[in-house]
Amino acid sequence: MISGQKNDESQAVALATRLFSVSLIKELAQKGRSSLFAELAGELSTLKPNPFLKCASSGELFDCAFNFLKKKDYRLEYIYKSAIAHKVLMGVHSLKTATMINEFRVGNNKADSVILNGTSTVYEIKSERDSLIRLEHQLDAYQKVFAKVNVIVGEKHLAAVLKLVPKEVGILLLSDRYQISSVRDAIDMAANTNVGVIFDSIRLSEAKKILELEGVVIPQVPNTLLAQTLRKEFIKLTSLQAHSGMVSVLRESRSHRPLSEFIGMLPSSIQLAALSISFNKMDKQRLILALNTPINNALKWN
Repeated sequence: MISGQKNDESQAVALATRLFSVSLIKELAQKGRSSLFAELAGELSTLKPNPFLKCASSGELFDCAFNFLKKKDYRLEYIYKSAIAHKVLMGVHSLKTATMINEFRVGNNKADSVILNGTSTVYEIKSERDSLIRLEHQLDAYQKVFAKVNVIVGEKHLAAVLKLVPKEVGILLLSDRYQISSVRDAIDMAANTNVGVIFDSIRLSEAKKILELEGVVIPQVPNTLLAQTLRKEFIKLTSLQAHSGMVSVLRESRSHRPLSEFIGMLPSSIQLAALSISFNKMDKQRLILALNTPINNALKWN
């Protein structure tokens, strides 16, 4: 492949990736148009060879860009997270019964994707472009909070991950055909979670709700002492109580249930991004109209 084609492909990957930012989708919902979308679409239209020319609407351009990024050498984190959302959250479970949280902070780490249904399952993504340097540290942190810990990889990292991660950690493979297969199942280790780390990873309002579910009477204290007071009570819970309460409370406090019907109306390519946004009725209408806008008209957005 000549150098110019490589540069065009690299540019296409960079431009296509920027399409799936939450801020861009939010702008489409709030304004019914996006100058950034118009800019990216315009730049994509100039590339040669061009895999985006057959896209008739802005919604189709998202799908074209997503299919382009699904190629083995281009797959970034968004593609892996979307696979988890499509194949696990909305495939095995549903938006009415399970909740997916992306970028869940645990100490100095951010868990890529967490799914809460009857238990908690975390998915650490190692795409073709990622390094495995921090993986052991990340998994050690996640085992303190989540019952099941998985690493999801492509073929590039599979052999190394099999040697590197402990036997209780599950290993999933995202195939070239965008299918997830289990190489090794994760073992449920909820009883080994750390109550203090769970407390530090959730909101104070969620910790308070967990304590209330356990029948704990929380002393009335000034707001400046609330975190300290809640933590003192929370660490009295057993690992199983803290974990079970976390699953129950977060599944409701961060539920996607109100979005379940609307998400199904969107192109599959942007469903993951949309899960991170709060939409009112008008936002939903504007986003649908924007996605149905002919691409030639969308190029004029400013």
